[in-house]
Amino acid sequence: MNTQLKKTATQRTITLPLLSIFFVLLTQFACAQNRPVYYEVFGVILDATDGKPVEGVNVVLISSKNNTQQQGTITNEKGAFTLHLTEAGTFHLKASFVGYKSIEQDITVTTKSLNLDKIKMEQATIKLRDVLVEAKPNPVEQKGDTTQYNAGSFKTHPDATAEDLVTKMPGISVENGTVKAHGEDVKKVLVDGKEFFGDDPTVALRNLPAEVIDKIQVYNQLSDQSQFTGFNDGQTQKTLNIVTKSDKRNGTFGKMYAGYGTNERYSVGATIHRFQNQQRFSLIGISNNINQQNFSSQDLLGVSTGNGGGGGQGGRGGAGGGGGIGGGGGGNSASNFLVGQQSGMNTTNSIGLNYTDEWGKKVKITGSYFFNKSNNTTNSLTEQQYFISNNTYTENNRVNSINYNHRFNLRFEYTIDSANSLLITPRLNLQNYNSGSLLSALTASPESQLTQVYTDYNSKNNGYTFTNEILFRHKFQKRGRTFSVAVTTNFNDKKGQNKQYSENQYFTTDSSAIINQLSDTRSDGSTLGARFSYTEPIGKKSILEFNYNPSYTLSNSTKETNAFNEITKTYSILDTSLSNNFKNTTWTQSGGMSYRLRGAKYNFSVGTNYQRVALNSSELFPTDLKVNKTFNNLMPTAMLEYRFTKSTNLRVFYRTSTNTPSISQLQNVINNSNTVLVTTGNPNLKQEYVHSIMLHYGKVNTGTMQNMFVFANATYTTNYIATSTFTASTDTLLAEGILLSQGAQLSRPVNMASSWNVRSFFVYGLPVELLKSNFNINTGITYQSTPGLIIRNDNQYINHANTYGLNSGVTLSSNISQKVDFRVSYSATYTIVNNTVQSTQNSNYFYQVSSVKLNWLPWKGLVFNTDVNHSLYSGLSSGYNQSFLLWNVAIGYKFLKNNAGELKLSVFDLLRQNTSISRTVTETYIQDKQTQVLQRYFMLTFTYNLRSFPGVQNRRMGPPMDGMGPPPGAGSGPFN
Repeated sequence: MNTQLKKTATQRTITLPLLSIFFVLLTQFACAQNRPVYYEVFGVILDATDGKPVEGVNVVLISSKNNTQQQGTITNEKGAFTLHLTEAGTFHLKASFVGYKSIEQDITVTTKSLNLDKIKMEQATIKLRDVLVEAKPNPVEQKGDTTQYNAGSFKTHPDATAEDLVTKMPGISVENGTVKAHGEDVKKVLVDGKEFFGDDPTVALRNLPAEVIDKIQVYNQLSDQSQFTGFNDGQTQKTLNIVTKSDKRNGTFGKMYAGYGTNERYSVGATIHRFQNQQRFSLIGISNNINQQNFSSQDLLGVSTGNGGGGGQGGRGGAGGGGGIGGGGGGNSASNFLVGQQSGMNTTNSIGLNYTDEWGKKVKITGSYFFNKSNNTTNSLTEQQYFISNNTYTENNRVNSINYNHRFNLRFEYTIDSANSLLITPRLNLQNYNSGSLLSALTASPESQLTQVYTDYNSKNNGYTFTNEILFRHKFQKRGRTFSVAVTTNFNDKKGQNKQYSENQYFTTDSSAIINQLSDTRSDGSTLGARFSYTEPIGKKSILEFNYNPSYTLSNSTKETNAFNEITKTYSILDTSLSNNFKNTTWTQSGGMSYRLRGAKYNFSVGTNYQRVALNSSELFPTDLKVNKTFNNLMPTAMLEYRFTKSTNLRVFYRTSTNTPSISQLQNVINNSNTVLVTTGNPNLKQEYVHSIMLHYGKVNTGTMQNMFVFANATYTTNYIATSTFTASTDTLLAEGILLSQGAQLSRPVNMASSWNVRSFFVYGLPVELLKSNFNINTGITYQSTPGLIIRNDNQYINHANTYGLNSGVTLSSNISQKVDFRVSYSATYTIVNNTVQSTQNSNYFYQVSSVKLNWLPWKGLVFNTDVNHSLYSGLSSGYNQSFLLWNVAIGYKFLKNNAGELKLSVFDLLRQNTSISRTVTETYIQDKQTQVLQRYFMLTFTYNLRSFPGVQNRRMGPPMDGMGPPPGAGSGPFN
């Protein structure tokens, strides 16, 4: 039986990626048959005074025939520009740049190549008599669907990071270690429109100094193909783009530091950036045991693997939550907010490299490598209160883990010619994760104790994930007519071995049982997909898009569990009830069309796709079971963007999508790593169908510098994959032969009617001239309705956990000078939870955080830093309603040339009150959890700041992001 299981588990290959080469060759051949004729106009722009080239000049050609813009570009570092036209004729040339007089002249293009030679620009002079004009840029500007913040309007202390800067900006915050913009998690941070360490949103914010930043842009980034076609395919990411100052794009900057403190705490690290126009190199390294993690949660993927317990359960990869709060557990200071941080005590060693360059005129490349090693120890106390049964589950868990991760990212863009381009974006993650946990859990009814469990669980896992996209783009001679094809591949493989020893005490029968088993697991998958898109203009303002999207996925998952053989002292007794070999294939085909209409003030699009999904699941062991399902859906989309004025914008977006069950949700195998919270899959699951609507309204008053933004999002899901929880009222033998003791639970995913998730967010900001500060207020309302199926005593109850949330906050941040930098903030969340089947379990709870942060340079090189955070929890379980103060203080002295060196003495958690508490609400239970956190230590740190920006003049380096249309990823479409 073991041989059969291993044999079927190894038969996993897929040759479809070879088709990607065929697709690219086919499209290249097809486009070559219709290659258009182009006309080239080029020249060089020089300073009329000194004859030096002027970089960053905006050069535009406007057709005299129809007075529409034909082509635009900016000059490079040599002052050179090249424009490509699709037709000959007479054009009006306009060249403009800040600090220079604009140049306008008519030209006639008759030949394939027109050299305008040297064009000289004169510097503009303005005479002021007894009048000093001080231009104040607007702190916030709304440009289409992009919110742009001017960094100069938010003054920070000399050592501030990008993260310190953005948290002063209205609508941007850091909550529980996650950066949020306009109420949504930020998924990607770019630097000058280019990737920086892949999709990691933390590295740039934690390692770029605020002083090099000119602007911050926030928008929903479209996929590369959608940016080309101008049609949103739904693959958007909330993105924050950092635009650097023009005089900071040539030079070397960064910092190096080393610190040692009490309790053997230490922190060592270095950040070095070398910028030379388009060529940029960054090196980042850290080593510490103070919970400082300058990387994102994608490097901690292994942490989510089975560790022998925890309150999480259910078919959605955890509890299908209805809402939650959490806080506390800071890093080395309250301001060290970390994206995707681990709880507990962490020792981290990591190094990262990032390279960006342009090779000639046709190749742009960005690549990065990141390695980290994390040692984590987490002690947690969890309490769950269950609906219907009124049972409670209490758990103490100690987990020790070590994680190794290698991450590679590459973005290679090749401009074949003016009509064709190729983009290749491979990504590779390698990981090794080992953990061990000691768990003690008690299940009790209101009358008595039911079951007590002690579990020693050890896990070893390693695996990889490789993804790649090849995108070919072609523009035809007719303006607006395009063809593109994106071929995507994905390969993943994960192997694991889990060793479990559990002692179970059953109080109702006064009996006990021991589980001693070893499980070998493997899951792998391969996906090949493509998206073909063709756009055709209709008149001057509208365009049609036709698309076809095929995709094929093959997934395998195997689990072999062997019990301990007392005779041979080996794990050699196959347990078929805990073993399984499962195979799943998903064949998706989607195709349709969209229509877009663009006017001077509006942009409207509407479309629909027909999607067919064939889901074939096969259980190969221990039984032979096949489940085949087909899903057919219409997938409408619509978008309206309307610009009332230059500074007032409304955007409404509606789309539909589907979620196909994952192989872990489909695989019908028992997971008894926690013997009182047993889980399994469901091979009969159906697709979820999701409706989403999003509204964004922004208004900026350029006169008063007040700004207001409103965001709302609603999601309605049918065939929602919820959790069915069976609670054993007596000792119960499952069909798989597993004994479920009284009070224990079996959870599996099931489809239920529907769920709702609604979020809204409002932010209003204005300057307070009297205090030389900026004042921001925000508020939001959330609603979530999550169904769940509860089974007890042969009765079934459908419970809807309806969660209503009201959150609000105010922030006052200084805009005085670098010597005085403070931020005062208050935020509160009030949550109401109603359950349809048992109103006695309804609850209201409250969470608030008040904070004050001050950076003060009182005299010469003296530096004083302090931040105080007060957290209050109310309405939670007994022992979790707490109030605590986290107070950090530091005093330092700057010395050496340009104050490059600093010696600082700091204390973290001066009052030794730091605490981590969280509440989670699901459709079947309410959970409160308290986790061990880092507490008081003292540290002496030396820091050396490196700054070298030789010979750069602002006027030579006009930032390419200003006045040049939407930022990268915002999408402009084939008409631009």
